[in-house]
Amino acid sequence: MADEVKIYRNWSSPYGLRIVWALDIKGIEYENIFEDLSQKSPQLLQYNPVHKKIPVLVHKGKPICESLVILEYIDETWKETTPLLPKDPYEKAMARFWAKFVDDKLLPSVWSVFTEKGYEAKKEALVPAMQNLEFIEEQLKGKKFFGGEYIGYVDLALGWMAYLLDVFEEVINLKLFDADKFPLLSGWMKNFCDAPAIKQHLPPRDKLITKFQLFHEKFQTTN
Repeated sequence: MADEVKIYRNWSSPYGLRIVWALDIKGIEYENIFEDLSQKSPQLLQYNPVHKKIPVLVHKGKPICESLVILEYIDETWKETTPLLPKDPYEKAMARFWAKFVDDKLLPSVWSVFTEKGYEAKKEALVPAMQNLEFIEEQLKGKKFFGGEYIGYVDLALGWMAYLLDVFEEVINLKLFDADKFPLLSGWMKNFCDAPAIKQHLPPRDKLITKFQLFHEKFQTTN
């Protein structure tokens, strides 16, 4: 097929889910190719020889790597469908800024809470994570989604938070998110997960808990 679209990912990666969500929002047909990351396929290594990781979008035989880059490619390639990025140059720049903030600051700070050893260390790591959430909360004022009335680029970048935070909380037995403190983000999480294009691809919660329990045990026992 001339316009063939394939996505190399695994079942739980939030980075791969960004791409699946975007393609569904755009109404683009695609083929899922699920990777076993303990034994990466020759195709994945061929398509992403630099980083050797998922996700990889293959369109017309050409690979595109890195999830935020892929989102922009999808938006620019299928312009006639629902836009992910604003048209206004300033608003577009701000969307890129906050998506990068999510990947460079917010996600690592939350992950640090997960990986720290012991309750006190986790509580200490929670402080910068909460500060980063405050920045994100501020960006939602007066909006249903970061993209306005519709899910957009920043929403997709932040999508992991909507379904993983409570999984992390259960695994580490520590409250990470207070809906009273972050009412806008709390509403956003529900709106995001309720959207049909998102909901149909959310990984099973029980499988996520099992996966992250194993991760957490490993982090707690590794020197």
